[in-house]
Amino acid sequence: MNRIKKAFDNKKAFIGFLTAGDPTLERTEEFVLEMERGGAALIELGIPFSDPIADGPVIQAANIRSLAAGCTTDKIFDTVASMRERTQIPLVFLAYLNTLYKYGYEAFCKRCQECGVDGVIIPDMPFEEKGELVPIASRYGVDVITMIAPTSKERIKTLAKEATGFIYVVSSMGVTGARDEITTDIEEIVNIIRSVTDTPAAVGFGINTKEQVHKYSSIADGVIVGSAIVRVVGQHGAQAGEELYRYVSGMAGALAE
Repeated sequence: MNRIKKAFDNKKAFIGFLTAGDPTLERTEEFVLEMERGGAALIELGIPFSDPIADGPVIQAANIRSLAAGCTTDKIFDTVASMRERTQIPLVFLAYLNTLYKYGYEAFCKRCQECGVDGVIIPDMPFEEKGELVPIASRYGVDVITMIAPTSKERIKTLAKEATGFIYVVSSMGVTGARDEITTDIEEIVNIIRSVTDTPAAVGFGINTKEQVHKYSSIADGVIVGSAIVRVVGQHGAQAGEELYRYVSGMAGALAE
C-alpha cells in the first residue's frame, strides 16, 4: 500500500498545505513534523513560483517570501529527502507546469521518487495535456493528482475515471483563500465521482473553520486547508511551529467519523 492510499485507509484525511521555504526550508521541515503531530494525514508542499495564478494573496505573499529567501526546486528536493529520515507522511508537491517543464518531466519525476515525493498537483495543466506527463510520472510511482472544479460537471466522470492518488475537489471558483460561505453542491460532485471510481476525494479551496471541516469531511474522504495554514506562518514566521500544531490539531479533530 502506497503512502497516499494509507492516508485515506478507513479514515477521513486532513490535508494541510505549506509553501516550501517560507520562511526557510529548515522551518518547512519542522512545520511538516508539527502538522503531522497535530493530525495531518498528508501534506501538500507548494513549490514557490513567481506567477501563481491559482493562488490568492496569502499564498502569493508566501511565494514571494520563499523566493526572496533563496528557495529553489533542488533545495526543496533535498529538504524532502531530509524529512524522509524522520517521517513517512505522504507528501505531494503543488507546482505550476512551467516548473516541471523547465526542470524536465523525466528528471523531476525521478527526483520525486528518489526523495520520497508521492504525487504532484499542477493547477495550470489542462486535462488534455496530462498525457505528456502521466506515463513518465507513473514509471516513477508519482501520482498526478486530478483537480475537479465546479465548472467541470460535464466532464467529472471523464476526469475521475483516470484519477490516481486522490482527487482534489475544488470547492469554489476563483483563487485560493478562506471563504465564509461555500455555495457549490459538493455532495453532487462527490456522488458523481464515486459512481465511477474508488479513488478518494478531498475538498479544498476556502476551508478554514472546524464547521467546514466537519461538513465536508462527512461528504468526502478528506479536506484540504491551505491559506489558513499559510496565514499562520505569515503571522508567526520562524516561530510558527507550535501554533501550527495547535491549529491543525483543532481542525483535524473536527473531521467526521
